[in-house]
This record gives sequence, C-alpha cells and structure tokens, in this order.
Amino acid sequence: MWPFYLMALVAIISTVRVVTNTNPVHALLSLIVSLLAVAGIFMIIGAPFAAALEIIVYAGAIMVLFVFVVMMLNLGQHTVDQERKWLTSDAWAFPALMSFLLGLILVWMLGSNYTTHGAVLGTQIVGPKAVGQALFTQYLLLVEVAAMLLLAALVAAFHLGKRESSAEEEKE
Repeated sequence: MWPFYLMALVAIISTVRVVTNTNPVHALLSLIVSLLAVAGIFMIIGAPFAAALEIIVYAGAIMVLFVFVVMMLNLGQHTVDQERKWLTSDAWAFPALMSFLLGLILVWMLGSNYTTHGAVLGTQIVGPKAVGQALFTQYLLLVEVAAMLLLAALVAAFHLGKRESSAEEEKE
C-alpha cells in the first residue's frame, strides 16, 4: 500500500508545483515528474498498458513538444538572465527528490516479483486486448464523441490561429 500513497503524494505535490511555478520550464519539469508518478500509479493498480501509454504519449511526446515550444519562443536576454538566476540547486532539488522517490518505488516493484502475483492493488492485470475490447464494444459511443470533440477542437484551433490576410500581403 505504501508505494501507492507515495506515488500519489509525488503526483499531488508535483502538480501543485506545476500550477504555482512562475517559470514555464520549471513548471514543465514538475509536470513530467507528475506524469511519471501517474504512470507509476497505473502500474501499481495493475494497468501496465495504461502506464506505458502515459509515459510514451504524455511524458514523452507531448512534454517534448511543450519544451520545444517554450524554448522556441525566445523571450529575449531578460529571460535568459532570469533563467540563470533561477537555475540554482534549489530549482533542481525538488524534481530530483521526487524522481528519487519514483526510482525507489520502481526498484521495489521490480524486486517484488510483481508479474507473478498480479497487481499490487487491483485484482488482475489489464492488458491492451482488454482495453481495446472495452473501448470498441462497451464504450464505443464515448470514443466516437471524444473523436468528434477532438476534431471540433482541431478545426477551432486552426481558425483561431489563422492570420487574416492584410491588404499589403495581398498586393505582394
């Protein structure tokens, strides 16, 4: 039981730091730690497929995209000077501590013969086949609604981000 509570504590504290941090890069580092903690919770409750998706999709792809966007904004020399001032051991101490706690739990889980006894908290391990069957049988309508909402959000984001052509651009 203690690994679940420790992962939950890491996730909650990291998420609070995401919201309260004023520096976007530091907030992203805390968000990565929070997403890794959620993936650990998925592993503990017996959903290794969901944990792998959490790491690959969220902590991997989306967070890298966020970091690239923040880095490409190039906010000027003032931001570089401010980042140098903030980039002290205090800025890295918290994410390092939380990552150390996640590492301890991972070592415990790997050393506890996790796969033969099933899930630590759940009654069974949920694999990708069971997830796919549930999504496309029992929850098919919800999957379709989510797909339509994502499509609508994509179209709205395109139209909101599109620049209006000015008279000067049309002449060229």
